[in-house]
Amino acid sequence: MEKAHKESRKAFSLPEETPTDKEGISCPICARGCRIAEGEYGYCGLRKILKGKLLGPKIREARVSWYLDPLPTNCVADWICPGGTGCGYPKFAYRSGPEYGYYNLAVFFEACNLNCLYCQNWHFKYATFATRYKTLEEFLEAITPQVACICFFGGDPSPQAPFAIKASFEALKNKKGKILRICWETNGHFSPHLLPKVIETSLVSGGIIKFDLKALTPEIYFALTGGSLNPVLENFKKVAEYFKERPEVSLLTASTLLVPGYVEEEEVEKIAQFIAEINPQIPYRILAFSPQFYMKDLPLISKEVAYRALERAKKAGLKRVSLGNEHLLK
Repeated sequence: MEKAHKESRKAFSLPEETPTDKEGISCPICARGCRIAEGEYGYCGLRKILKGKLLGPKIREARVSWYLDPLPTNCVADWICPGGTGCGYPKFAYRSGPEYGYYNLAVFFEACNLNCLYCQNWHFKYATFATRYKTLEEFLEAITPQVACICFFGGDPSPQAPFAIKASFEALKNKKGKILRICWETNGHFSPHLLPKVIETSLVSGGIIKFDLKALTPEIYFALTGGSLNPVLENFKKVAEYFKERPEVSLLTASTLLVPGYVEEEEVEKIAQFIAEINPQIPYRILAFSPQFYMKDLPLISKEVAYRALERAKKAGLKRVSLGNEHLLK
């Protein structure tokens, strides 16, 4: 698996491993923990050390793109969010049901601090070293009066969290008195010192933080992502501490993509047990697999495996579980 990860990253000229140079400079932006040597890039490819300085996008710019997505939309949290259900109306939703006529501003960050071999959006890697940046001002101009929520995803927002946090608070200030939910769809590798601000943006706005819990067995997690599991679990537990503060709209949700031979009912049960021990009311969604990137030779997941995984998650103690992407099941 180490060889597979190195080869997949070499194909895009990305660092093959996490930089750990003892004499290097630490990058504090995410939980990857890069120590970058002179003239080299961090794992995500966004930042480089040049003449002893960490260079990369500033707080008011990001390697990012966005589009308006009509609500209700195909979101991992659509079954529990105000945009899809009207929960939290009238404080956090424009309608008591699905928000037809409104939009989600889907904000795609074109860099990532993991290396998922089944990545569904892997084409963003072609843009990692592009010199173009979008500015905070351009982002704010994209928020039309019909935008009811903003969702940061990618790639992943965590390597560019300073921009996303700044942009969130500016957008909320401009829309003061109106509904604008801030949501995050993430692998969870946020820097601990930035996570509190991430939580705040969603908590005050009615947004949802959506963690992708890819596996709970460290070896499986590394095999699929090339990353460490511990920061994700710690950050998930930290967000969960605020779960009871806003019962009308779930602050936190988790999802897991079923992967043939890697993440099936046994692994889902472990993940569900982890979530249930924290709070059994945290919503959990199981997603069907679509062969992509370096795992495009794998088969689809069978209905039998998916339904068994669903039942195991419920038996683990979770009260709110659903199955998504059912059209991909064989």
